Amino acid sequence: MIETYRGAVYPWHCDHMGHMNVMWYVGKFDEATWNLFSQLGVTPGYLRENERAMAAVQQNITYKRELLAGETVIVRSAFLEVREKLARFVHEMRKSCPFPAEIVERGRSLVRAYDLPT
Repeated sequence: MIETYRGAVYPWHCDHMGHMNVMWYVGKFDEATWNLFSQLGVTPGYLRENERAMAAVQQNITYKRELLAGETVIVRSAFLEVREKLARFVHEMRKSCPFPAEIVERGRSLVRAYDLPT
């Protein structure tokens, strides 16, 4: 697995119970996804220049522990399968302190590529 995201939980990420809201987990995984795909050369520039696009078609997230404002996180990611128009990968989000960090979320995603209409 490679590191694909590092960041912090801000107070505005938290819900009325004081935990980071689920929408922010997905957002941080999305940022990790772009960093992961850039390792293969699949960047926004590549997609534009080649009139290609991607769409997430399935995401499964297992929440292991809540995150609170002020905590720092790291996401590590790996491809599980890559085919011509399909990629399956996994993200693991961990608190970055203390070390070793425990897994707080694990997400798996499936993305399909398609041609843009000209």
